[in-house]
Amino acid sequence: MSTNHYDVIVLGAGASGLMLAAKAAARGRHVLVVEKANKIGKKILMSGGGKCNFTNLYVEPENFISHNPHFVISALSRYNQWDFIGMVCEYGIDYEERKHGQLFTLKGAKEILKMLENECEKTGLVEIRANCEVKAVQSIDSGFKITSTQGDFQSESLVIASGGLSIPTLGGSGIGYDIAKQFGHHVYPTRAGLVPFTFSDQFKEVTTRLSGNAVEATLSNDLNSFTEALLFTHRGLSGPSSLQLSNYWNVGQSFKVDFAPSTDLHALFKQKKNTQPKVLLRTILSEMYPKSVITELQQLIWSDVAETAIGQLSDEKLKTIAERLHAFELKPSGTEGYRTAEVTLGGVDTAEVSSKTMESKKQKGLFFIGEILDVTGHLGGFNFQWAWSSAHAASEFV
Repeated sequence: MSTNHYDVIVLGAGASGLMLAAKAAARGRHVLVVEKANKIGKKILMSGGGKCNFTNLYVEPENFISHNPHFVISALSRYNQWDFIGMVCEYGIDYEERKHGQLFTLKGAKEILKMLENECEKTGLVEIRANCEVKAVQSIDSGFKITSTQGDFQSESLVIASGGLSIPTLGGSGIGYDIAKQFGHHVYPTRAGLVPFTFSDQFKEVTTRLSGNAVEATLSNDLNSFTEALLFTHRGLSGPSSLQLSNYWNVGQSFKVDFAPSTDLHALFKQKKNTQPKVLLRTILSEMYPKSVITELQQLIWSDVAETAIGQLSDEKLKTIAERLHAFELKPSGTEGYRTAEVTLGGVDTAEVSSKTMESKKQKGLFFIGEILDVTGHLGGFNFQWAWSSAHAASEFV
């Protein structure tokens, strides 16, 4: 076999690309993985604050956003979270379960990357080239030819595992979408997902003053709602609840924040009015929020009666205040964009890709896996699971 000819070429040495290379090599396929960045697996290493939230105990199709919601079912059922957890255990990697079934390594994301590298090295059939930028892709009689900064390479199968546009400093680029379009694929418009909200109105001053504070809250709009930590930042709102809802939000839309999702505030206020009529509202709420958060909410919602004892307030007034605390409306000016986004929404139309093999229905031998596809997981390890599952599905057919 000539030195520049492979059975499979994979564009992208991230989670899905490395997983596919390892699994395809286990079938005896000779694989070349090319990566534009100077190191492989950069996004794996920074994920989960460096601890890598590598999957979730509770993976369901409902945890994924796609124009074609049934597409994920086949791959997820054939290689599920337990299959990947099994590999993690084989390597003796210690992990812990956090809220909502999220699994994180205890000693760091580098262990997951090392595991994938070892799986690739096992067979001696995987070659990985970093600092290798693809300049052109063309279809030839025997498959594909790629032109890169490290020379020309040919293969029978070509796998696009180049990810999305999120966090460009880690090597994210739009090349995968360009290749998809080159071969006649429809690509849904992309936008930043799992990303903090920004504000340009007076509320930005509030978030700046509260920067670093977090409260449990429910963020909701007509499409979805998430009850998790809400983090105030210098630029706006972050934390799991914000990141989750950003996947269901577009510029110009507003959403509601319930600052007390587990408490019926109107009932609480009425009770306190009877038992502690001389107390102030902020004193009642001081058990639920940091003092600085109460100060800001008071200014926003009940500044006119801030110094009035609860016994002096009408039930109607208390009801109005409670309703606003349960459904405080906000209209972000935007998000922090791809710079900090964890994922890219949109992508290659899955109607034109086989859900069983991940192969293009338009070009024989061309495969799409991971984030490049119009499949986006919720926060909590779901995007990694999609990388593992889609890569495994394609690996059996490349």
